[in-house]
Amino acid sequence: MTAPVPTLLEWMGGPGKLGELVTLFYSRVPLDPLLAPVFAGMSPQHSRHVCEFIAEVFGGAKEYSSRRGGHHAMILKHAGKALTEAQRQRWMSLLLECADAAGLPADPEFRSAFVAYVEWGTRLAVINSQPGANTDGEAPMPAWGWGETGGPYIPGT
Repeated sequence: MTAPVPTLLEWMGGPGKLGELVTLFYSRVPLDPLLAPVFAGMSPQHSRHVCEFIAEVFGGAKEYSSRRGGHHAMILKHAGKALTEAQRQRWMSLLLECADAAGLPADPEFRSAFVAYVEWGTRLAVINSQPGANTDGEAPMPAWGWGETGGPYIPGT
């Protein structure tokens, strides 16, 4: 009998390892000249909420959806922030540095899925953060796996 394929959250080491990554990342953000202004005034619960969101996306408990409003609520957190491409790239770069430092799995399959989600998510954050972005509607909560894509991004749908 074949063992079931683990979720990305299970493969990375579970909620504890994800928490380690997110805590490390947000400990470095205030020292980064490009990212520090974006997160100035960040609530003390920010890291925990980000952990809940990513854990759910990566196959964990649906805590973010049940407690915080799901993907649409996350989209609204970025509304009006006018994030730049340079900030997005630095966010990605710092997160990947922290993934290495936290000891996340380095196998190509996991890292491919992890980077794909971070690329997708940060690009959506930039789009949804621009003045006048359409943040209405009910965006479904992403469920990220080992390589499936959701099709092309079509503005306004």
